[in-house]
Amino acid sequence: MNMPEITKHKEDGLTQVKISMAYPLRWVNSYILHEEDGGGVTIIDPGPRNEETEAEWALVMDQLGFTFTDVLAIVLTHHHPDHVGLSGWFQEQSGCEVWISERAEQERQLMWGPHSTMAEDLPELFRVHGMPEEWVSQLKAHLDSFLTQVSPSPKITLLKDGIPIEIGGRSWLPIETWGHAAGHISLYHPQSGVILCGDAVLPQISPNVSLTPGSDPQPLYSFMQGLERLKQYEVSRAFAGHRNPFTHYMERLDALLEHHKERLERVQAMLQGAPATGFEICTALFGNRLGIHQLRFAMCEALAHTTELVRRGHVELFYNDKGKAAYRLL
Repeated sequence: MNMPEITKHKEDGLTQVKISMAYPLRWVNSYILHEEDGGGVTIIDPGPRNEETEAEWALVMDQLGFTFTDVLAIVLTHHHPDHVGLSGWFQEQSGCEVWISERAEQERQLMWGPHSTMAEDLPELFRVHGMPEEWVSQLKAHLDSFLTQVSPSPKITLLKDGIPIEIGGRSWLPIETWGHAAGHISLYHPQSGVILCGDAVLPQISPNVSLTPGSDPQPLYSFMQGLERLKQYEVSRAFAGHRNPFTHYMERLDALLEHHKERLERVQAMLQGAPATGFEICTALFGNRLGIHQLRFAMCEALAHTTELVRRGHVELFYNDKGKAAYRLL
């Protein structure tokens, strides 16, 4: 077991820990904020749960000189398993609180809760939108494989948008923006301009924006609105859920908005020749050589874009002669 990469950002008052996760991202950033005078720590997004990441955290705690009893709280930016996964395990070991927004908690239950029907609903959505059965049939086992990464389920304390919280001797403003994940929270420190932005803004890659059953019906619209909201804050340095800290925050917001503007135009141009199903649009955008994990993201993202074009009145949804949902220009 290798020691995770640990970087102390002393000028920003936090420690970055790179916790292992699956390819292609390879690691998720966890952030540790220390209370003054050794009064404990708060961990932002502890990472997915498996034997490797549990062992990594044991090494990290030993290296940084704290134990489970020093963990005061876990703060979750959103409900995805690479962020929420170890929260229940930490709570079991330490008794710490686990904070998340109300909507993100609803999303966590929608995806991973005991009454979740996502493993049935998502395959049906993809089937209706033209995905071949050879791929649809893999989805249930794929989704079920995440359950061990998010167990046990923690008892939750709710974070609220715009209501400051005290962490590491400083007051942080929770900013709720949707799109990548409904209920996503970024934490902003106005005095220093530091933002812990989770996956709302990433420095090099575009956060996935997914249409999923029972969740936000307009995820791309929400994502773009969220980017506009995040422009309101003067940021000196951004600490995201993936990759390294960055300072080109405003430029990155503009680049993400432009990226989705161009992708919407590309989808609209595809439909000039003939109508297409969501799966046909997905493969035109992302290719047809993806594994089931990346194909799930790609399909949900393609549907997020077609849904936005429908919302804007450029495209309509109809059912073709094979009974599949398809899109055509208006």
